[in-house]
Formats: sequence, C-alpha cells, structure tokens
Amino acid sequence: MADRKATLQIDGQSIDLPVISPTAGNDVIDVRSLGKHGYFTFDPGFLATGSCESAITFIDGGKGVLLHRGYPIDELATQADYLEVCYMLLHGEAPDEETYAEFKDAITKHTMVHQGIHNFFNGFRRDAHPMAMLCAVTGALSSFYHHDLDIHDSEQRLRSAYRLVAKMPTIAAMAYKYSMGQPFVYPRNDLSYSENFLNMMFSVPAEEYQVNPIIAKAMDRIFTLHADHEQNASTSTVRLAGSSGANPYACIAAGVASLWGPAHGGANEACLRMLEKIGSVDKIPEYIEKAKDKDDPFRLMGFGHRVYKNFDPRATVMRDTCHEVLQELDIDDPLLDVAMELERIAREDEYFIEKKLYPNVDFYSGIILKAIGIPTSMFTVIFALSRTVGWVSHWHEMMSEENQKIGRPRQLYTGHTQRKFSPLKK
Repeated sequence: MADRKATLQIDGQSIDLPVISPTAGNDVIDVRSLGKHGYFTFDPGFLATGSCESAITFIDGGKGVLLHRGYPIDELATQADYLEVCYMLLHGEAPDEETYAEFKDAITKHTMVHQGIHNFFNGFRRDAHPMAMLCAVTGALSSFYHHDLDIHDSEQRLRSAYRLVAKMPTIAAMAYKYSMGQPFVYPRNDLSYSENFLNMMFSVPAEEYQVNPIIAKAMDRIFTLHADHEQNASTSTVRLAGSSGANPYACIAAGVASLWGPAHGGANEACLRMLEKIGSVDKIPEYIEKAKDKDDPFRLMGFGHRVYKNFDPRATVMRDTCHEVLQELDIDDPLLDVAMELERIAREDEYFIEKKLYPNVDFYSGIILKAIGIPTSMFTVIFALSRTVGWVSHWHEMMSEENQKIGRPRQLYTGHTQRKFSPLKK
C-alpha cells in the first residue's frame, strides 16, 4: 500500500510521489503523476522501472530466488510436471487431482492443428530458420479461430491460452520435420506432454520410436524451468502488444519474435557455439585465461546471469538432470567432455567463485538438448514453446484488469527543434 511518500525537489518545486510496498521485493516509487508537472523519467532498458502489477512470478536475483505463484522453482521442477506448472501460472493455484485431470485432458485434445496449417509450411524455403516458421505460424493461428477472439471474455481468453499451450509443441515439431524434409508426425493422446513432443520430433513412419523416460523427464524439466521469468524482453513485448487490444496469437507471435533475438533467447545456442570454438579439453586452460583477460574479446557463455547475482536456482535442478541424461545415453562427444570439464573448473577456480560466475540454466540445457539430438537451430524454438504459458498467463492477467491502457513510453528527444522546410525544387 502507498502509506509513504517520496518528495522530489526540482527548482524549488516539491512533488510528492507515493511509495508502494509489494508483497515481496523492492518498494516502488509511483511516478505516474510526474507528467502533470511537466516531467518524465528516463530509464533506457527499463532497468529501474516497474511496468505493471503482476501476481505471477517473483525473482530475487541477489538471493537466487524464483517463485511461480509463490512456489519455489526447484520444488516445482522436481515435484510437479510441466502441465501442473502451466495450470498454476494460468489459474494462480496448484490444481487438485480432478482439476488437473480435466486440464490435462483439455490440453491433450487441443494438440492437433488444422490441416490448413500444413499449407503454411509448404510456403517456406526448405532452409528457413525454425524460429521464422514458428513466429509466422503462431500469428496465423488467429485466422483459424477468428470467431473466438473476444479478448474481454475470460472464457475465450482461457480457450486461446489452452490452444497455444497445446499446439506449440506440434508447431515446433512441424518446423523441425519440415527443415529435415521428413513427414509431419501427428500428436498422440496416449503420451504425456513431453513424450508427445519427443515423439513428434523423432518418430518416423519406417520404425516405431520408443520414448526414453529419462529423456522425457529431462524435457519436461526444461519446459518447467523456462516457463516464465517475470518481465523480461519477450514477456514485456507480449504485454505491450496486448495493451493495444491485439489478439492473443498475434501477441504470442510478437513474444516469439522478441525471444528470437540472440541477446534474449539464444544463450544456450551461444553456449554450444563456445564449446565448439574451444573444441577439446586440452584447450580449456588457454580459453580460461582468455576469459580472465579483460582485453580479450572471448567470453565464456553460459556462466553468470544478469538477474541472478548469486546463483541461478534453475541451474541446480538442470545440472542434476544434465548428468542423468549423459549417464543414461553414455555419449562419446568431445564437446560434452569440454562442457563437463568447464563446469568442474568453474566450481573450483577462485576467479569464477569470486565473481560468482556459476554455470546457469542455459549452460546445462544446451548440453542436454545436444545430447538428445536436437540441433542448435531448434534451441530457441524449444525455449519459445516452454515460455508460451508464461507469455499467455501475463497476457490473460493484463486483460483481466479494469481500465487497461495502451502502452505508450515517452522519450528524451535529442533531435532538431522546429525549423523551416525548403521544397526540393528550390
């Protein structure tokens, strides 16, 4: 509640600004009234600006805390499955057995896509990036549900949310199959969410694909650990697009486009590229020294995090899962050997310990995806698949608010002042 005030002094003028205390996290100075006094705040990158109120996810980067609806991420990743987390994010509470069964059934029955979606893929070049296909097809879903797009109807919003969560694995797998020149694989209702995705990715007509339960569990944890992460770039993009009244499929497509940026969704892919650059275990000392040299452009990817200043709480779960997968598959891959040795050094070297450069979730997820056999071009697609429930939960929350206003950031103008225009003929 705003029971305190901050006072801003400008040229002898005092402006009182309410101080709002959240249920968790830093207090917030409400600056909305500044415009009436002729001022705006300037915060490039929104590093110290709260853009909305939300009850979905809380992060304390200094303490290494990530909560979804109040539940710690490590507990969710090890004691719940991804669809349970999806229900929590969308509805606010953990489901009971009956509610979960109904939700799981609803998601399962929405996994099929309209046959017309196949025609969209035929329009892409064979070497099109999977994220390009995912972005385009996600936005195109609105053309198949134009009769069910009333964003002010909570039931229609939830149906759209369910469709997106259900169909994203199908569309993602179709993008992969198309790039491989293989036939699409239809979803199966007898498989779990993660099992179904793996089957659609790797099953071929010529032989039956057996889903490895260790791999399926790892895939489910990857989905869970990437489900939501508060007001990041892509989630903010979804909210900003949604504030204009755009349909949910267009908003999620906007989120996909934002995630596609290498500074956001490409971290695990960048980690694999780094491992490829190092190449072998015997070269690690050389690259460790390069990483410690401030004047050397080489950087170790997958270590440290912009938000988590202590450790990434998702990384601990992902580390255990990574080792389970590598042990199960017993893969002889030099890059995986490089990754494991880098992890060992990072946990023992004083330089990394002092600077808190611990392996993050992207480091481990990239290794797992590579071990499973998923190409790096699909890494961000899987990130988008996982994050869809977070995006659509924030969109649904925002559209549930009364008097929702369109997002309209201001600017610090540095261009010309008004001047006279000279026609070209003169």
